[in-house]
Amino acid sequence: MSKPAKPLEVVPRQAPEYTSRSYWSGTIKMSLSKFFILRVLHDRPMHGYDIARAVELTTNGCCSPTEGTIYPVLRDFEEGGYVTSETELVCGRQRKTYTLTDKGRDAFRVGVEAWMEVTAALVETGTLVERAGKGGCCT
Repeated sequence: MSKPAKPLEVVPRQAPEYTSRSYWSGTIKMSLSKFFILRVLHDRPMHGYDIARAVELTTNGCCSPTEGTIYPVLRDFEEGGYVTSETELVCGRQRKTYTLTDKGRDAFRVGVEAWMEVTAALVETGTLVERAGKGGCCT
């Protein structure tokens, strides 16, 4: 006869530290990675390493995607028809070059519109916070 199973110990999940700038920076960067990959591919076809460097340059270092971030996104984009890829042999190594499709260009345009709305709301919120520091609404 087998022994009764021990109950699993429930480990409480620790809440994120919302007062940490690194929490918010990480969340923002994660959200922006897909957008900026579309952004740099809007300029020209590129391979993964070039995409990472172009995103970093375009964002002045704010968003620096790693290979672990870029390739899963590119795979999703390819499966969704937002990019196509072509494999070529460069110096004896296979290299995939990604090209934005018309659907990818549409997605980029929609993304720009959405981020512009968010940006406007953030600018307005920044003004509200500035006023709060001067005895405004949020004190």
